[in-house]
Amino acid sequence: MTFNGWFQIALFCVVIVALVKPFGGYMTRVFAGDRTLLSPVLGPVERGFYRLGGIDERGDQNWVTYAVSMLLFSLVGFASLYALMRFQAVLPFNPAGQSAVEESLAFNTAMSFTTNTNWQSYVPETTMSYLVQMAGLTVHNFVSAATGIALAVALVRGFARRSAAGIGNFWVDLTRCTLYILLPICIVVGLFFVWQGMPQNLGAYTEATTLEGAKQAIAQGPVASQEVIKMLGTNGGGFFNANSAHPFENPNALTNFIQMVLIFSIGASLTNVFGRMVGDQRQGWAVLAVMGVLFLGGVLVAYWAEAAGNPAFAKLGIDAAPSSLQAGGNMEGKETRFGIANSALFATVTTDASCGAVNSMHDSYTPLGGLVPMFNIQLGEIIVGGVGAGLYGMLLFAIVAVFVAGLMVGRTPEYLGKKIEAKEVKMAMLAILILPLSILGFTALATVLDAGLAGPANQGPHGFSEILYAYTSGTGNNGSAFAGISANTLFYNATIGFAMFIGRFLMIVPMVAIAGSLAAKKIVPASAGTFPTHGPLFVGLVVGVILIVGGLTFFPALALGPLVEHLAMNAGNLF
Repeated sequence: MTFNGWFQIALFCVVIVALVKPFGGYMTRVFAGDRTLLSPVLGPVERGFYRLGGIDERGDQNWVTYAVSMLLFSLVGFASLYALMRFQAVLPFNPAGQSAVEESLAFNTAMSFTTNTNWQSYVPETTMSYLVQMAGLTVHNFVSAATGIALAVALVRGFARRSAAGIGNFWVDLTRCTLYILLPICIVVGLFFVWQGMPQNLGAYTEATTLEGAKQAIAQGPVASQEVIKMLGTNGGGFFNANSAHPFENPNALTNFIQMVLIFSIGASLTNVFGRMVGDQRQGWAVLAVMGVLFLGGVLVAYWAEAAGNPAFAKLGIDAAPSSLQAGGNMEGKETRFGIANSALFATVTTDASCGAVNSMHDSYTPLGGLVPMFNIQLGEIIVGGVGAGLYGMLLFAIVAVFVAGLMVGRTPEYLGKKIEAKEVKMAMLAILILPLSILGFTALATVLDAGLAGPANQGPHGFSEILYAYTSGTGNNGSAFAGISANTLFYNATIGFAMFIGRFLMIVPMVAIAGSLAAKKIVPASAGTFPTHGPLFVGLVVGVILIVGGLTFFPALALGPLVEHLAMNAGNLF
């Protein structure tokens, strides 16, 4: 570990914290329907969409209608993307002549982008046409992200409103989020990415002659426009197979830094939206502090593990210390233009935020370094999390935390003036525990069936880790992978597809039910016995609940993978 590495990590943290309040204030005004700087330009466009769709922007939906609207929208999006991939061979903007996408892969990919997962069991530049990349994948990057943000705002309204029947209007929230938040940022940053060297064209692939005289097809296309929303919307699906390790997707250290800031910007700032909407910004800072504690712990372990290098190599007398001649540490699978610090930081950020984009190969990390991204996802993707999903996932843990606090002092738990009763706790636990059920269930199935065992490229604990990471990533709607697993098979396309569905929608529906229940409650004035939920004690309690409820569930599985591999590697067995 070096001073320069820690300086870059500290700079990233400072920039994110500096963005939280101004960006949070802007998003609060957007979802409240207040006038913003962009209203004169986008206001008529917004109202035009409402007239076209027959939507009353002042109309309020109860939680059932809100949830059904979201589910129907996602179903139509899934079906349209599936059809687009199946018919891409006869559709325009296909200069490379890509054939129709195979059925199970089309199902997996449509489910992946609908659920904001962006798991990719294929090589994008040799599988998808420009039309599918633009009208299919990029569009879903926008709307799946906007859906998550809308759902988080709906839950916040449940805390903020009193004796209300509705939690907002899904169509209005979706439209405002896309028009006023996602699109403007993507246009500006997309142009910046083009300036930095990312391709943005519809031309045919370029054929080049290598120094050896061989012919090489250099893929290109509308890269920058997909890259910016893949990061801002915490989607993660790349235009190229190498994702953000590819120089066309991530040309230099500056674009790498901007991409990491994009990943965290909305998720972190939504905590300020939460504080503003409930009338106490300290509540938002407390939630952000919980995220910050868990994030810093992950960065510390990942950076330390990768900078320390491979202990088995050290036993052979190989010098892995950083110097003017070498980066040192474990550089396997990492780009030399980013180094260990930025690789470890990116891996932590992308798995904290349910993004799944990678600028290094997680499969090549040391056992403990690879454990960090896996464990981040297994906590429920609540350390900043996906846009919207991280906030509502964190609030579910906050509900459980205040319930535990209430049990300890013998009084009905309250959070932000709302009594937390049996219905809210049951729905919160249902949403939280559905994740380990999916991860461990599908992992167990894959480790006993021949179709599952055929996937990993490695045997022993690391092969198990590749399977576990795949279902962790799918259920957590992350999309990154231990790339040693061959997942483009009928078995993995189907099972990971269902895992993505479970991780997205079976968590959302109980959460929206909680929003509706809370919105209907009266706000109880704070009293001397009210547990304060904006101080260090609350932060520590929520961190503890997350590690116990979200973490201990997975320790039996983790012990069979990265931890066993770490012990074996230190004993000199490289597998």
